[in-house]
Amino acid sequence: MQLILISGLSGSGKSVALRSLEDAGFFCVDNLPATMLADALTIYQADGYQKVAISVDTRSRATLDRLPAEIGRLRSAGLDVRLFFFEAKQETLVKRFSETRRAHPLSGLGLTLAECIELERELLAAIGELGLRIDTSDMAASNLRQWVRQLAGCDGGQLTLMFESFGFKHGVPLDADFVFDVRCLPNPHYVAELRPLTGRDQPVIDFFAHEAQVAAMIADIRAFIEKWLPEFVRENRSYLSVAIGCTGGQHRSVYIAEHLARDFGAEQQVLLRHRQLQRTTCD
Repeated sequence: MQLILISGLSGSGKSVALRSLEDAGFFCVDNLPATMLADALTIYQADGYQKVAISVDTRSRATLDRLPAEIGRLRSAGLDVRLFFFEAKQETLVKRFSETRRAHPLSGLGLTLAECIELERELLAAIGELGLRIDTSDMAASNLRQWVRQLAGCDGGQLTLMFESFGFKHGVPLDADFVFDVRCLPNPHYVAELRPLTGRDQPVIDFFAHEAQVAAMIADIRAFIEKWLPEFVRENRSYLSVAIGCTGGQHRSVYIAEHLARDFGAEQQVLLRHRQLQRTTCD
């Protein structure tokens, strides 16, 4: 059985992710207490389900402290268990709750919305370290659905290397394991005909192809990853997220992320994402 656990902050896209997995053929359960995981999975296995996705979050906060131990037991029993932890920036979550006019799950404690979000972040901090962190601050719902389906389809026995371009002026991704700053490189933004294009367009590619600094930066980042990737594999990591940032996330970071994804894609399981090329909000 393949089990994907969905957790994270309210308003960060957990429901979108769960519906996406349901559309992909997973049997989905929302808001299951951690203490019921083992018994529920026994029933699902007996019923013949091979792909299951379960949401566990602060709506069942009384049992959250049991989740790490439960995950450990399930993995020891041979299950392919992966945890996707969704989060977003404070201002993004406040905006989403304001737009939907929904109450936060912790609002019954007499806290403001901002205080509820901060408390929930504290309650879930330990769980966020158990799996893949996914920052949905600048992600459209359609892109989140695609991203989750890609992650769910990955081979659980192999580390997946994820490259993500972003713009520093929009904030550093919360889900990055490594962040490389490429703002020191020549910027096509200052070339009028290149300004509206992206690092995926041929004129911009040609611009960077003649810049020795860009080639040197790519070589250095590639060498760093090649050196340390085996250590993460030995640690049984399922995912490693590498973020490449420039000022706006449109030219330099996109070009370098594309280049690195091609370089490593020949031998490594790779996913590629361009944060600022998909900017809109996710419910």
